[in-house]
Amino acid sequence: MNEVQLNTRQTIIVAILVLYLGKYLTKKIKFLEDFNIPDAVSGGVLASLLFGFYYGVFKYQIEFALDIRDSLLIIFFTTVGLSSKLKTLVQGGKPLLILLVTAVSYLLVQNLTGVAIAALTGLDLPIGLLAGSVSLSGGHGTVIAWAPLFKDTHGISNASEIGIASATFGLVFGGIVGGPIAKFLIKKNRLTAHNQDQDLTIGIKDSQKNVQIDYNTMLNSLFVLGITIGFGLELNAIADQFGLKLPVFVTCLLAGIILTNTVPFLFKRFPWPSDTPSLALISDVSLGLFLAMSLMSLQLSSLVDLAGSIALLLFVQLLIITLYTIFVVFPAMGKSYDAAVISSGYAGLALGATPTAIANMTAVTEHFGASPQAFIIVPLVGAFFIDLANAFVIQNFLNFLS
Repeated sequence: MNEVQLNTRQTIIVAILVLYLGKYLTKKIKFLEDFNIPDAVSGGVLASLLFGFYYGVFKYQIEFALDIRDSLLIIFFTTVGLSSKLKTLVQGGKPLLILLVTAVSYLLVQNLTGVAIAALTGLDLPIGLLAGSVSLSGGHGTVIAWAPLFKDTHGISNASEIGIASATFGLVFGGIVGGPIAKFLIKKNRLTAHNQDQDLTIGIKDSQKNVQIDYNTMLNSLFVLGITIGFGLELNAIADQFGLKLPVFVTCLLAGIILTNTVPFLFKRFPWPSDTPSLALISDVSLGLFLAMSLMSLQLSSLVDLAGSIALLLFVQLLIITLYTIFVVFPAMGKSYDAAVISSGYAGLALGATPTAIANMTAVTEHFGASPQAFIIVPLVGAFFIDLANAFVIQNFLNFLS
């Protein structure tokens, strides 16, 4: 296969163009704007299709330098931590537990759905798990980790291909379904943000005018961001010494939470960047570029290769998560505006990944108003607890099917 290898600089340029494309599409296509589809999702999916078309016609595969994508993810989650006030964290205690219970419960529903559809369509039952919590709640990383076991122990020779294609499906549709779910819940229940003038946790409101971003506040934000990431790396090393394997972005998120709730009280004259447009801008740009890179580099052609039975299974999963979010998650979270925003994020989380969930919530809050609680609860559930619970659930389902 012929390849066109882009370096880091070229990859960033393409990602920026993808975001411009997404913004243009959102402005021109009313559906995308009305249903709060993130710019990175609409632009990234179209770009991926174009790159796939280029490969189909010219037989050249475009390969991107994605190392910087991981750094962008770390930067983004650090900004989330730096924006997380103790008051919001305390308020998030009970809702966090409720969302965790509903999310872990859905892992069982997701796998039962997958196994049931696999049985009805004549597929090997373990494929139901591959197109269940392994790929959807787990994502591409979980697929890569578990695929060899499905292949060697359960005889699914194409386990990796099925899992990656299913995870790709989830990532794409997770970014599409969250906005419409939130809009439906907000309009149906006539919900409004608690304080329309409240600053967003992530991003800047669409209607916000005269946003003040200057040299000093940007420099201060970058300075604090660098220190916080360093602290997060140290926390990760300490956790590793105790045998606790955590993604770096999780410990950087925790580092941001710790510092933003201590340093401003210890050093009152130091200009802490929380709630500043400069930090919000860094957050927006890092998330947008991360998602653009993730989606534009997807091999969407793998979805074309899905057999009819597996495609049916995945669309049933899409229907089930939509119903579960509307009729279980939203009521469980209190049927409030925060619950609607959390629901948009949870749909992205259960189908795709934590950054997809955040992008959904960012698009919703930029349109309807702030929801600080949502940006604490969803990342903590998605970035840490779900992966641990999912490993336990997958193993027990495999034991049952053996």
